[in-house]
Amino acid sequence: MHHTLITLISLAAALLAGTAAAGPRDDLLAGYAAAARTASPAFAGFSAARGKDLHTRAFAAGKADTPACTSCHGQDPRGPGRTLTGKSIEAMALSVTPARYGDPAKVEKWFKRNCNEVLGRACSAQEKGDWLTYMAGQ
Repeated sequence: MHHTLITLISLAAALLAGTAAAGPRDDLLAGYAAAARTASPAFAGFSAARGKDLHTRAFAAGKADTPACTSCHGQDPRGPGRTLTGKSIEAMALSVTPARYGDPAKVEKWFKRNCNEVLGRACSAQEKGDWLTYMAGQ
């Protein structure tokens, strides 16, 4: 009986620790999901396919020299990108750059800048979550 109780307490502690250690990217996605649900009660989760479409589609409302994310980040998120001034950009894919998207303030800074330049507006919470979901699978 005592051994079973200790096992149950250890299991509960491990589960709580796993939940608490979800990490900044998971917290970001959870926040984006909450905001997306508020914006649209029909929100049913993030989509890597929508994220890929957002990454590769050309938009007309942003800056003419950056109509798509791929203008600087390239078609393959696992490869490096290059700014219009020639500065190298690390790969966007988590499989190549695992520490990427770990700082929520940096993620928001770059979403703000890049969404305005490419889309001509702020990205929605769903768009951010879709895009991060796509990058996490690359």
